[in-house]
Amino acid sequence: QVQLVESGGDVVQSGGSLSLSCAASGSISAINVMGWYRQAPGQGRELVATIAKGGGTHYGGSVWGRFTISLDNTGRTVYLQMSSLKPEDTAVYYCYATSRFTPYWGQGTQVTVSS
Repeated sequence: QVQLVESGGDVVQSGGSLSLSCAASGSISAINVMGWYRQAPGQGRELVATIAKGGGTHYGGSVWGRFTISLDNTGRTVYLQMSSLKPEDTAVYYCYATSRFTPYWGQGTQVTVSS
């Protein structure tokens, strides 16, 4: 089992920056991918970014060049640095991890970008 706890959601003005973090606990040694998804009201869950245990990253097209995902050297905490935020980035951001082919999700943290 893996538990994920996000933090950092806030209200920010358009063009601003914000950083999210997600701390993993439990069976973290078997985690091979961590990342972030987001869900805006009335829409499906969308990939934001993922990072593999070896450091390889993948970004959703709408955030490429504006967001950066990183993992601390313990493999316990994943970060999402967001810049040049737009109102369309407003969503609940969910932390994600896979361990032994099982997906785990955090409870979500709200990011609101005001215009």
